[in-house]
Amino acid sequence: MSEEKNNFAYIDGANLYKGIISSGWNIDFKKFRKWLLDKHHVSRAYYFIGMIPEQKFLYVSLQKAGFTLIFKEVIYEASGKPKGDCDANLVLQSAIDAFENNCDKQILVSSDGDYASLVKFLILKKKIKIILAPRTSKECSILLKRTGVPITYLQDVKNKMEFIKKAPNKDETSPGSFS
Repeated sequence: MSEEKNNFAYIDGANLYKGIISSGWNIDFKKFRKWLLDKHHVSRAYYFIGMIPEQKFLYVSLQKAGFTLIFKEVIYEASGKPKGDCDANLVLQSAIDAFENNCDKQILVSSDGDYASLVKFLILKKKIKIILAPRTSKECSILLKRTGVPITYLQDVKNKMEFIKKAPNKDETSPGSFS
């Protein structure tokens, strides 16, 4: 059987962010998007995220890296913490794409057990390829593990997508120099 070339990724942005940060590293979104394309043939990568106007530079950088952003209006808890739960939006988009046969396979980027029923549905539709878990094996939901779908823990492939801060003046020129 030939390799599927039109796969879609469904990324729970909050889950990705919290999982990566809790593991002690930062993700380079350009490298991550390239890895999704090269490794999993992801032609479209949906990134589900809460809309916070102060984060506009993040949104622009995600779009420049090749992600299709799906925004959810946020509400603010009494503490002032924003909450933009995108789970339902992700599930709905995934189901639409499965029913309309818009992609060959789907890749879920989350460690959240709330998606287990979606994964089971995608198994029945023969649409799920893999789960990419931002959290470690110990922290990833047992509900996702029980589906039997292959899981790659991003911690295990962080060398492919980790953000490495460049040292200033690495080229040995002085700041502001034209040489």
